[in-house]
Amino acid sequence: MSTDDLAALLAARIRDVPDYPKPGVVFKDIAPLLADAEGFGALVDHLAERAKALGATKIVGLEARGFILAAPAAYAAGAGFVPVRKEGKLPGACHRQAYELEYGSAVIEVQCDAFVPGERVLVVDDVLATGGTVEASLDLVRRAGAELAGVVVLMELGFLGGRARLAAHLGDAPLEAVIAV
Repeated sequence: MSTDDLAALLAARIRDVPDYPKPGVVFKDIAPLLADAEGFGALVDHLAERAKALGATKIVGLEARGFILAAPAAYAAGAGFVPVRKEGKLPGACHRQAYELEYGSAVIEVQCDAFVPGERVLVVDDVLATGGTVEASLDLVRRAGAELAGVVVLMELGFLGGRARLAAHLGDAPLEAVIAV
């Protein structure tokens, strides 16, 4: 399936929810896509293919919807899955990274033993908006000793500038969005 055909298939299964979570925001609801076997399967297959092509041995999923996409893609690619979670959700020693949100700040963590030094990691999430969460995850991946293979997101909200924010953190690794809004 071509990239354009995939984007059209997936976009047709994403619902706009106006004024959620607050007035003026149009939320991109991926629940209909996840409930559709054809669309969800095509997305998982695409993510797995990208992981293989980029030589990733681990796929990182960002809490929470990134887990839903990254875990089956890791299985399909023959790679391991690593969750990056909100502070306090993972047992044992963790690397942590604080970052700024539109209205405040947050902390994400990854377990210190999640990666073997030099291991190639693909970061997967559902939406790239302002880029804060992805940026923090890239810092965690590198601090844990892994090498960034790339970032793939289902959807990029280009008007929020996340790609520009991430440019300095990507190095030579690609940033790919299946759907650009």
